[in-house]
Amino acid sequence: MVRGTIDILKRVLDESQYTVALLGSQMKEEAGFLGLKSAEKTYDIEKKYKMSPDYIFSSVYYNTRTDQFFEFYKNEIINVDLEPTESAYALAAMERAGKLQCIISNDVFELPQRAGCQNVISLRGSIYQNKCLHCGKEYSIEYIRKAKGVPLCETCNSVIRPMVYLFGEMLDSRLMTKATEEVEKADVLLCIGTDLDSETFQHYLKYFNGKKMVVIHEEEHYLDQNADIVFVDQPKNVLPKLGY
Repeated sequence: MVRGTIDILKRVLDESQYTVALLGSQMKEEAGFLGLKSAEKTYDIEKKYKMSPDYIFSSVYYNTRTDQFFEFYKNEIINVDLEPTESAYALAAMERAGKLQCIISNDVFELPQRAGCQNVISLRGSIYQNKCLHCGKEYSIEYIRKAKGVPLCETCNSVIRPMVYLFGEMLDSRLMTKATEEVEKADVLLCIGTDLDSETFQHYLKYFNGKKMVVIHEEEHYLDQNADIVFVDQPKNVLPKLGY
């Protein structure tokens, strides 16, 4: 493991034939959204709703207490428009320059896509995709926001489902397979805004057999030693400096 510098990272990216980025929760935090499993957010939600976010944002809660689920969903998930940060725009520039071939993200806010990234695997779905599972009609996020109580389909009056993965649900096996294949192809794997102990990404890390694993995250972690290059910093303080 070596401490990263911009010159080292740029050289590694320039030499790579295929680079894949894993985007973790710190990318959302840069945009102003604390993850539901962060200590601060968990405390606030338990204080406000008298139960844990793991339970409220679950398939069981959605199916059994739909009214309360949507109250939480509107207030805590889609109450603000998060804007892409400098990190996301830097990733889009890397992609345009041919230095980044695929992004694998746990972000439901489409931050990299809205910054201009094209090849993105969103493992946990998107708040911008909402669908009536009965008739298939699709709805905008504004329709969900403006609905009084539970949003219902205008055609068949069924509940509209936000196409995000809830706690307790299995991720799409096709997306997982595609993500695994991308990691297997990578010469360079960028772990951005996440550590190597990530609940979301640790499954994929074991498939990396490339040349360099680079970690860019805000706080040191004991598994940093398994990476080749480590930046202990916010992604927004690193990626834009590459200058692509």
